[in-house]
Amino acid sequence: MENGAARTAPPVIVAIDGPSGTGKSSTSKAVAAQLGLSYLDTGAQYRAITWWMVTNGIDIDDPTAIAAVAGKPEIVSGTDPAHPTITVDGVDVAGPIRTQEVTSKVSAVSAVPEVRATITELQRTLAAGAPAGIVVEGRDIGTTVLPDADLKIFLTASPEARAARRSGELKGADVHATREALIKRDAADSSRKTSPLAKADDAVEVDTTDLTLAQVIECVVTLVEEKRAAK
Repeated sequence: MENGAARTAPPVIVAIDGPSGTGKSSTSKAVAAQLGLSYLDTGAQYRAITWWMVTNGIDIDDPTAIAAVAGKPEIVSGTDPAHPTITVDGVDVAGPIRTQEVTSKVSAVSAVPEVRATITELQRTLAAGAPAGIVVEGRDIGTTVLPDADLKIFLTASPEARAARRSGELKGADVHATREALIKRDAADSSRKTSPLAKADDAVEVDTTDLTLAQVIECVVTLVEEKRAAK
């Protein structure tokens, strides 16, 4: 009976925003897998276009140079939460986009309006085409990309908690240096003119500082199920 209910449930679009280290990716993937939804990591798309710029020798400090080629790379995102994939011009970049070089440059590339316009269009197309619905995670999903999302969630956590999690992911990273880098990235993402990192007025804020990942997932699943039931 339950499976039949899941199959006939109306598609639901869930936007999950928040800064780095709040558990966005782990939460979004798990929620999508549990509820049979597609999953999209929008940060990976910005990392992919940044990787392409670096690989092709584009001057990251020159917004005009970035804008001129923003539409060139073909970025394809696989939306299976169990195995999300990302390719640029047919090349698998899941590994290369996580390097420190890309991480240090992604804010500058993401701030260019032409880049955001290109990637936003890609994200909206993927969201519209998801048969059962989709969990989309990023920094401006609820405010800019999918302002009409059925459910908007904004994950937060203290800088200390986020740095500890992020250094756990980046083996051997210095927690203090990671914390400083996160704060710097927040400032860059929150103050950019185009689609800054911001909480939508109608978003549900979930502070993950003192929650386990399982608790965060459970909280978000409950919110999505309530939203689905009300549709």
